[in-house]
Amino acid sequence: MSDDKSMIGTSIDFDRDGLQTGTLRLPHSVHRSAYGHIAIPVAVAKNGEGPTVLLTGGVHGDEYEGPIALARLVRELDLSRLSGRLIIVPAVNYPAFVAGTRTSPIDDINLNRTFPGKRNGTATEMIAHYVTTELLPRSDYLVDFHAGGSSLQYLPTLLAPRWSDPAQKQRLEEFIDAFDPPNVVYFDSIRALSGEDRVIGNYAHQNNVFFVTGEFGGGSTVNIEGLAVVENGLRSVLSHLKVLASAAPLPKRRGKVRRLVMDDPGLYAFASRRGFFEPRFALGDEVPAGALAGLIYDLDNPWAEPVPVHFRHGGFAVCIRTFSLVEAGDCLGHLASPA
Repeated sequence: MSDDKSMIGTSIDFDRDGLQTGTLRLPHSVHRSAYGHIAIPVAVAKNGEGPTVLLTGGVHGDEYEGPIALARLVRELDLSRLSGRLIIVPAVNYPAFVAGTRTSPIDDINLNRTFPGKRNGTATEMIAHYVTTELLPRSDYLVDFHAGGSSLQYLPTLLAPRWSDPAQKQRLEEFIDAFDPPNVVYFDSIRALSGEDRVIGNYAHQNNVFFVTGEFGGGSTVNIEGLAVVENGLRSVLSHLKVLASAAPLPKRRGKVRRLVMDDPGLYAFASRRGFFEPRFALGDEVPAGALAGLIYDLDNPWAEPVPVHFRHGGFAVCIRTFSLVEAGDCLGHLASPA
């Protein structure tokens, strides 16, 4: 056994034809269960030859459009229409998903800031290590579904890596056209906004896995429009990749795809102090450069003049904070500019 082999086990045979549902067994020895494990639901569907598509949701435990769509895909799957393999993990960070929190209640770690993980690390680090060493090497494609979680709300938006290579760019554009989102934002999928490269997109690239993600709602609830975008887009791209043939022509969303970028820090607004926030913009607004993002009021001195927060640059509002209470450094929302 390799020293790098994950300690997470499963009864799933990734190479067997047919539909299998089971669990990934994350070792978790605690006071109430000395030999216990956390059972992370997983499904694998395989039929003949074809690409492997890894589909993940619940990397953050308070994001629901992905888990709903992926569970429904498994329930309704017609194996006779499958050519290749689907690996489906609706709630990758299962401890966080059960708790309804962004980070795991076991170790308070953000799964999407801990890749490539550690074989013998904390629960979240072990999950990241399993994805990096067991799932990504088996995959040709990864679609990772997100939302804004509890603290943020997004317009339904596909996030796509920016490529300079013409062939890769063409392949990506064909995928976007198939997914048919209302918005697509091109971004640096190697690094998070903070500059960290401990994100799943970075390790997808290192494994030569075609990767896209997206934000399809938020506020720790289910965005009905976002869920429809996920479900329609998922079936359409699986058909586009010739992995899952459609039983009937898929309906296309009417309307042009809005193409945006969001790399510039001036598109983001952050709280400069503790207080409560009154927004002065709404999702979908066209916001001019220098516009007022909102006001932060003093919790202890409501008579004091509120502190204004401005966007440095203008753009289209794709994200806004859910919670009014803020601490210094909290993201209040962000814009995206035309691609």
